[in-house]
Parts: sequence; structure tokens; C-alpha cells
Amino acid sequence: MKSILIVNARIVNEGAVREGDLLIRQGRIEEIGPDLSHRDAGLLLDAGGRLLMPGMIDDQVHFREPGLTHKADIGTESRAAVAGGITSFMDMPNTRPQTVTLDALEDKYRLAATRSSANYAFYLGATNDNIDEIRRLPPGMACGIKVFMGASTGNMLVDDPATLRVLFRDAPALLAAHCEHTPTIQENERRFRERYGEDVPMACHPQIRSAEACYRSSSLAVELARELGTRLHVLHLTTARELELFDRAPVEDKRITAEACVHHLYFDDRDYAEKGTLIKCNPAIKTSEDREALIDGVAGGRLDVIGTDHAPHTLEEKANTYFKAPAGLPLVQFALPALFELYHQGRLSVEQIVDRTSHAVARCFRIRERGFIREGYWADLVLLDTDAPFTVRREDVLSKCGWSPFEGRRLRTAVDTTLVSGRVAYRRGQPVAGVRGERLAFDRQR
Repeated sequence: MKSILIVNARIVNEGAVREGDLLIRQGRIEEIGPDLSHRDAGLLLDAGGRLLMPGMIDDQVHFREPGLTHKADIGTESRAAVAGGITSFMDMPNTRPQTVTLDALEDKYRLAATRSSANYAFYLGATNDNIDEIRRLPPGMACGIKVFMGASTGNMLVDDPATLRVLFRDAPALLAAHCEHTPTIQENERRFRERYGEDVPMACHPQIRSAEACYRSSSLAVELARELGTRLHVLHLTTARELELFDRAPVEDKRITAEACVHHLYFDDRDYAEKGTLIKCNPAIKTSEDREALIDGVAGGRLDVIGTDHAPHTLEEKANTYFKAPAGLPLVQFALPALFELYHQGRLSVEQIVDRTSHAVARCFRIRERGFIREGYWADLVLLDTDAPFTVRREDVLSKCGWSPFEGRRLRTAVDTTLVSGRVAYRRGQPVAGVRGERLAFDRQR
């Protein structure tokens, strides 16, 4: 493994931006200083004044492997991720087969070890009948336990009150929840079908997957977690009302945390007219007022981390009527550039973006030796150019599905270079072949 010296960088870390150099040996940050140009290194990278940040740690992706690899796979999506400055990901369990046993969980780790360009971890999924398997989960084997309290099918929809109480009481690791109230959604679907038949306009999606459906489920999750002492992480908040459920406090002081996703911070319901099913996701992209509240929630500390919920489908699948078009968007490649539009608008500082995409994620999940630019830590880094505008084009998309909801949008920040565990994984428009990420390690009990 080559030693790497990065010079002339603006290093963003732990609430400060300072000019400096950084030396990497054996995959780890060996030295940070104001003038390291005299140090020997196998590779010299001149940052040219660009931002040097910890790579984004994405706490929620669906890379579709095993079983759904016509849409995506670990290899294609991890390459897209590093091209977007994401150095680590946590993948969801709703694959085929579902990741609901310890054996299936370990099988995914074996897959990733041979093909992932980014560092990786996986969730164990909760079902209506696998609580004994969940109780057996060793500390640190999974990044968390995923529970679908809505927006799922079969035994991965866990909405029985008695089952939920046992899960919230006995979960041996962080419990990550998708919160939507299924009966409310089903009643809304019935009403809109009566009005439109199968051809419901996409603009109705946030009325069907409504704010009420979200609040009824997320408030129940928070109530259970407070009663039973659960370490709860509520995924992809979408409404202003839900923010009242969460406290403003440092993430390490919380037992209940929450995530915002890039697409809910970038799009709102006015975009359905242009994007249609291409921005159909669950929970739905909602109003501009909700979007503004989410941005304020990120800035003010009620929302702790920012993820993507990257969930690719083919264009053929998306080109269906409302009820038949699947929910989910491919996002990892352009997530950081899209998020940095809020920096250019003066809504989020660089330091806040780094905290919510790296520092707070590492603290929330207790990830070992990642998420910060510190001597001795793994060198998961991204060089960003905040003055490199580009327009997202379909021909540049690296995800297997071959499209992006950001197509045609002009973004003002570009990823220059991404380093994963001390290796250059992406450099100026090109993924680097053969780079393999590492399995994430966790310093935690429940």
C-alpha cells in the first residue's frame, strides 16, 4: 500500500476549517500538519486549496444484492458511491433472500469483501417471527437492526403491537425504523382509487403516503423507545410535524436519533410535475414547507445525520402508472454535490455538512476509527471542489440502473478525489479499479 501525501488542503474537521497537509501510511492518517512537503511518500496529491473532508458515511442504502441484481449490485453501487464522496455504507436487509438470519448477514459480508469499492456494514432485518435470531446478534456484527413499521410487505412489515414491544425491549443493537402507518396509507389509496382509478397523478403521492401516516408511526416508535429504553434511530424524516419528537442535543447524548435524506432536502412536491415517478419514494417527498423545516432541523440539531436511502430501480420499472411504479431513487453518486447546494445557498455550513454526514454518523453508530480526520484513524477522505459547476447527465451515471433524479440539474460542487481506507478509489472522473473497502467495526453494546 503506497504512502500518500496530500498538500495544500483546506481541512474540514470537528467544527473548523484550516489549511494544512496530511500524510497517510498503511491506510491510516499518520500525521496532520502545516507543512509536510518534506515527508517522503509514494504518491503526492496537491489539493490546490480544495476542501479535504472525511468521506460521507451513508447510513442507509439498498444495493439490491443478493437477488435483485438486475437493478443494482454491491460492485456497481459502491463504485457510484465513491464517485460521490461516500467512503462507507450501511446496506438494508430487504433483499432476496432477506437478511433476517445471522447466516444471511454473514453471507453479505462475504460478498462485499470481494467486490465493494467502499467500506461496508449490513443491517439485520426484523420480521414478525425472528426475535430469537435478533436476540442472538453478537455486538458489532451488524450496524443495526432494521424494522419496517410500514412500507413493506410480508413478514418484514412489523406492525403488530405485541411484536413491536418485544422487539423494542430486546433489540441488542441500535434499532433503525422506517415509520409509516400502513392502515392510513391503505385508506388513502382506497380514496384516490375511487377518484382516479389506477391512473393516480404522481402529485398525489405525498397525500397518499401522508404526513399523518408518518407521524402516527414515528410518534409510536419514539413512545415505545422512551418507555423501553431502546436505542432508536428513525430513518428519513419527511415532515415538519415529526421534528417535535426529537431533541436538540449532541448525538452522543441521545438514545433517540433521527436521519434526513438528501432527496428530501433537495426536492419538494413542486418537482413531481417534472420528475414524476422518478422521484417516487417512501416516505414521500412532501411540501416545500416540510423541506424548509427539515433543513432547519438539520442545521439546528434535531436531525442528527444525513443519508441517501439509495434505492435503484430500472427505468422500465419506473415507467409505470402510479401504483405499479416502485418507490426508490438512485442517489449515492450525486448526493454530496446536491447537499452542497445548501452550502451555496447559505443554509448549511461546510462544518455542519461534515458533522451530519461523517462525525455524527460515526458517533451515532459508534464506528471504530472512522468519520474524523485524526491521526491514527483510517484515511477515508474526499477532496471537494466547491467551484466546479457541472450538469448531471445520464451518460455519466455509474449506478447499474443508468439514470439519476438529478439529471439536467446544475450542481456547483464536484468530487475531485475519494480515498477509501487509505487507497485512491476515485480520481477526477474515474473510479480506480481493484480498490476494496474494509468491513466496518463498531465499539458498542446495545
